[in-house]
Amino acid sequence: MSESTYKIQEEELIRGDIAEYLNRHETKDLLRILTCGSVDDGKSTLIGRLLYDSHMIYEDQLEKITKDSKVYGTTNEDFDPALLTDGLKAEREQGITIDVAYRYFSTDKRKFIISDCPGHEQYTRNMATGASTCNLATILIDARYGVITQTKRHSFICSLLGIKHVVVAVNKMDLVDWSEEKYNEIVRDYNAFVSRLAFSDIHFIPMSALKGDNVVEHSENLSWYDGPTFLHHLENVNISTDRNLIDMRLPVQYVLRPNLDFRGFSGTMASGVIRVGDEVASLPSRQQSKIKAIYGPDGQVEEAFAPQAITATLEDEIDVSRGNMLVPVNNIPHIGNEFEAMVVWMHEGAAQSGKSYLIKHTASMIPGVLSDIRYKVDVNTMKRDKNVDEETEKVSTLDLNEIARCHITLHRPIAFDPYDKNHTTGAFIIVDRLSNVTVGAGMIVDRIVSKPGHKTAPVSQNIVKSESLVTQADREKLLNQKGATIWLTGLSGSGKSTVAKDLEKELIGQGHLCYILDGDNVRHGLNRDLGFSMEDRKENIRRIAEVAALMNDAGVIVITSFISPYISDRASAREVIGDDAFVEVFIDTPIEICEQRDPKGLYKKARAGEIQQFTGISDPYEAPQDAELTVETENLEPAAAAALIIGDLKDRGLIG
Repeated sequence: MSESTYKIQEEELIRGDIAEYLNRHETKDLLRILTCGSVDDGKSTLIGRLLYDSHMIYEDQLEKITKDSKVYGTTNEDFDPALLTDGLKAEREQGITIDVAYRYFSTDKRKFIISDCPGHEQYTRNMATGASTCNLATILIDARYGVITQTKRHSFICSLLGIKHVVVAVNKMDLVDWSEEKYNEIVRDYNAFVSRLAFSDIHFIPMSALKGDNVVEHSENLSWYDGPTFLHHLENVNISTDRNLIDMRLPVQYVLRPNLDFRGFSGTMASGVIRVGDEVASLPSRQQSKIKAIYGPDGQVEEAFAPQAITATLEDEIDVSRGNMLVPVNNIPHIGNEFEAMVVWMHEGAAQSGKSYLIKHTASMIPGVLSDIRYKVDVNTMKRDKNVDEETEKVSTLDLNEIARCHITLHRPIAFDPYDKNHTTGAFIIVDRLSNVTVGAGMIVDRIVSKPGHKTAPVSQNIVKSESLVTQADREKLLNQKGATIWLTGLSGSGKSTVAKDLEKELIGQGHLCYILDGDNVRHGLNRDLGFSMEDRKENIRRIAEVAALMNDAGVIVITSFISPYISDRASAREVIGDDAFVEVFIDTPIEICEQRDPKGLYKKARAGEIQQFTGISDPYEAPQDAELTVETENLEPAAAAALIIGDLKDRGLIG
């Protein structure tokens, strides 16, 4: 259907059935588009041409733009499309975009909101603001210059902000004589660069935004290109699968009490689907109940989904207040007061490591500390910025428009998801406690990573380590042994737990106090909140090392049985426990043998795809290079393996 035919039908519908007209527009799919690129790549021109050629400009607007083109125009034409979005006087005078400009239009298929973002590096915060709510990014490339630093910078920020769909608009093709060779060169260069980013859908379109080629209508000058036009792609790109309809999250924004008999919890669904009868937990308290009723704008409903605004009532009178979150009992997000995030700093006053701010997350406003700026990211190269304080060897400040990975510590726990899984529960803003000004925005990566050896100070500043009147040597003399940690590492099914049990039994039989910290047992209690991502594995090992170090200080021999697949994590554990007390034992068994044993049926499930991130199948195992002892259990009984370890402990003087 042509745009003119569509407009005639719309006008007839308005005259004949205004209710149907409004309903039709209300139910249209909405696509939020970001345009970005270097200065003068033609972002504003593309949007202006899109609106003009699709007849989405009112006559009085067109008349004014035509007049302004003679004063501010940069194209030597009677009509400069860029002036439709460059609304600030400073923008028109300089011929650039400074602030984010929003334009709204619709076709017979979709409604659109376009964010026209500035290209200058000093306006990174403006671009991040515009990109934060978009489904699709249009990255313009000047065909004369190809992929440049600004192209990479904007692509990285779009990836960081979770945009999955990208249109690479190779603009100004008229200035390179509509060269297919030049276009193919740009496609190759961009694909080579973007392979490191998290885009799931990339589409290339050659065009001339100023002349209108391939914007709304196909261009005769680009006959070698057989793909869709820019508008056609926008109308048909599939974004329905982008919404997270699996993980139900309802942040409570308001507790509704119109009378004594009604207590509802109101909020906008962040993700997932909620139904009457669902079992839910209120976080962070974890109290459970069932959904009694759901109310939408038009009354009671049986179910609701993101991003609908609803009020839910519960069957039980549990404690739920503003800032809490209702989630399924079998699908709990992370709960904690520490996490790591990528932070975009948006204020002239630099962020200070260790300074207290207010953290606004969903409906909660919580005091928190920017406890560590781990590293900055050079947005032009996507590499870590190595500029650090010469005295502390750390990044201590974060300036306007800079991006860094930071460790945040809150004064109380919250429920959160990683940003790439849930944009609503994984995002937050940082507010200055004195001025109440928004100074930064963050995207949660995960909880705190390992801090080997406590090289950084604790977040709490008013604590002093207490010294006992009894020394470790006193305890070891009492027990006639030295505190040590026997760190068993190896693949699942290698025999670690079996060897550990035999080792514990034999040591106890010889009169030595010892205790097993088993991987599965620990995850039932101390580490029940951890999964199996790389960050979770790091935190799992860090906590175990801290517990083992405390038990060693008490003179106890600790036997750990963990896969602990990464060399760096085991090195961190060694640093926490101490090299003299740490004995790494590699239970070396070929994966084929481990898979044949498969005592828990885990390999079978991993091969079937039922278990993700399983060591040896979908995740790597980094074997020790210099373990204190290697025990090959393919043809060795557990008791014999335990005897080898005990002999090694005696040789080291850890036991008598």
